[in-house]
Amino acid sequence: MARKSKILSLALTASLALSLAACGNSATNNKGDTASPDSGKTTEKVEEKVVAKDVKITFQNIYPDTTDPKNQLMKKLVTQYQTEHPNIKIELDSLNTDQQKLKLKTQAASKEVPDITIVNPSAQMKPFVEAGLFAPLNDMLDQNGLKATFQEGLLDWYSFDNNTYALPDGNNIAVVYYNKELFEKAGVQVPTTFEDMLKVVGTLKEKGITPIAIGEKDSWTGSFLFMNMLLRTNGPGFLKDVIDNKKTFEDPAFKEAVDAFKSLVAAGAFQEGATSFDYNAGENLFKTGKSAMYFMGTWATGGIEASSVNGKVGVFKFPTIGGKGDPNEFMLAPGSGFAISANSEHLQETKDFLNWFMLNFPKEAFTAKGAVGIGQIVDGDFKAAGYSDMAMEVLGLFKEVKGGDLAFDNTMNPGTAQVHLNSIQNLFVQKKDSAEVGKEHQTAYEANKK
Repeated sequence: MARKSKILSLALTASLALSLAACGNSATNNKGDTASPDSGKTTEKVEEKVVAKDVKITFQNIYPDTTDPKNQLMKKLVTQYQTEHPNIKIELDSLNTDQQKLKLKTQAASKEVPDITIVNPSAQMKPFVEAGLFAPLNDMLDQNGLKATFQEGLLDWYSFDNNTYALPDGNNIAVVYYNKELFEKAGVQVPTTFEDMLKVVGTLKEKGITPIAIGEKDSWTGSFLFMNMLLRTNGPGFLKDVIDNKKTFEDPAFKEAVDAFKSLVAAGAFQEGATSFDYNAGENLFKTGKSAMYFMGTWATGGIEASSVNGKVGVFKFPTIGGKGDPNEFMLAPGSGFAISANSEHLQETKDFLNWFMLNFPKEAFTAKGAVGIGQIVDGDFKAAGYSDMAMEVLGLFKEVKGGDLAFDNTMNPGTAQVHLNSIQNLFVQKKDSAEVGKEHQTAYEANKK
């Protein structure tokens, strides 16, 4: 895909260099002269004060973790904006990813989308756009030079028919974070093959250490890992080949990825009751030193830096499987995007706030140690600013990206995506043959592709 090549070549880079200006809007007073009705008398100036109407903006977001730098910078920016605009009240609705997705679907069904909400790119946001629920943001992007702050090509994932409908908070890749202290305690090395990874998992289990943390109550987490395994067994573009009728889900590469995933589960790679841990709870196992590895997008870097394991963590690329795959091909994750309701009662005020928020986002993210993997250009020296060695490792990996794939639910139609998410989640608790899993996916695709 040409668009993908463009975003890979320029967007996923660690050397970022444009300075960003923070711009704000403030209410103004209008003055006018009024003549006295009494002829022959002096004319006196009367000052008319324009009182800005009170406005409430609901800001739905996926930053519920108070230890996450993005949660902190969001609150800081919201507080600052409200101070500068006393008539504006911004109500935060902070949810984890799966909660937010479910709530937005319910809100969309009744056409009660909040003023600002969160949506994932490409296939996930398309139904909302087609239903006319999001406002085009082209005019807002042209305001104060906001468009130029985004990495080149990134906004394409959020655009339809030459209109941009959401502004991303990130542009990430998936990596494996690992606790160096726990690896040393178990006497294991960073695996370079999947077969080595299974051995590492076994040794960690023998030492009483949870090998891999996951928050599989939020089913996208298991899917994200599975898709990286499919990226190894097939190479990039499997889902595109399915859509183009070149492959089916019963392809050997898909079944090989299912078998590899099942082998991780069978080896006891994940914590007990993994499907009862949501995203934040799963991540907190790693952040508190209770698991040795954590597969996640690089947006997790800031939160890990702010945790008790800071200084003990390294990163590595997901390894080859059966000798297949290129470790420099990553799961690509254009971030969740901020979208504005087309039916907002305060559309202009909401656009003004989001414009200001996004203009200030890069600088504040950098200051809060949360700028690794954001979707905008950052002006600053990460090392000099005190970012950890782990963060610098992550930034180095961005330079090595050769290609990759988007997540399943950002690529495939929603009906098939939901079956996929349920199917992979079930592998944590059920023993299913890979051929059965492949057939399950293909049946869902045939039923939903139109």
